[in-house]
Amino acid sequence: MQRATVTPATERKRWNTETTLILIGILALVLAPLYFYPVFLMKVLCFALFACAFNLLLGYTGILSFGHAAFFGGAAYFTAHAVKEWGLTPELGILVGMVGAALLGLVIGFLAIRRQGIYSTMITLALSQMFFFFCLQAPFTHGEDGIQGIPRGHLFGLIDLKEPLNMYFFVLTVFLLGMLAIWRIINSPYGMILKSIRENENRAISLGYTVSRYKLGAFVMSATLAGLAGGLKALVFQFATLTDVSWQMSGEVVLMTLLGGIGTLVGPIFGAALVTTLGNYFATSELPVTLVTGIIFMICVLIFRRGIVGEFYASRLGRRLARSRTG
Repeated sequence: MQRATVTPATERKRWNTETTLILIGILALVLAPLYFYPVFLMKVLCFALFACAFNLLLGYTGILSFGHAAFFGGAAYFTAHAVKEWGLTPELGILVGMVGAALLGLVIGFLAIRRQGIYSTMITLALSQMFFFFCLQAPFTHGEDGIQGIPRGHLFGLIDLKEPLNMYFFVLTVFLLGMLAIWRIINSPYGMILKSIRENENRAISLGYTVSRYKLGAFVMSATLAGLAGGLKALVFQFATLTDVSWQMSGEVVLMTLLGGIGTLVGPIFGAALVTTLGNYFATSELPVTLVTGIIFMICVLIFRRGIVGEFYASRLGRRLARSRTG
């Protein structure tokens, strides 16, 4: 997938286009439970937040991680254990998962940023697999059985999350807060430095920035947000298993991000929705979902080189929408 050169004018147009898409998307998500199964929608939101967290590292910092399943699945295990065994409320359980994911991100990121390119990527994969085998052997994860029967409990002791609609709007609220945090990061001075590192790391170093510190910060923030998604997922489905920390999960989030469009705010959301919908639709079909997903990925690589949303931005309709927003 190639990434087009971003100019200030292009950035402004992209922001206006994304604003329109976001407003339409929020309205659609509020009304969605009236037409779709809430659990499926919550699954989409969890994976969309996961993909956006990954995109913060790949799309805006230029670091490819094949180990993000460790943060997603690790937080799912931490949240599940905290809620089921320690009796914590769901919001505190998710907080425990986020802290655990942040610590994992600090350790893995500290080692990964010492190298660049494929070497850094392979370090994240190796450390993620080490964590996978830790989860396989650790007593609190219950091995291949995973942690099951996780109680959703009452949010702040008041709202019963066993009710599907209550749980859905809780997940939606957390998803929107997570997206707001990502938007704030990438549009802050810190985010501008991350983009400069992505475009030309040597020039960022020559300007006096301590690049390793910024890259590690991006790694930890991405891991924390991925942990938020993992904790939510554990509460939604009420279990945490080895699938959440497997290398296939890391590959899946890469696929979601590339399909939607790296370096865009809403692209990973569309990619996650597409991959999750395909998995749900073909679950009872004789046609393997991995085959369909692979064919769609090849088509995107050959035709939609910027991803689905990236190509939309570059299309005539996307440019017209941007012009109408700029007045």
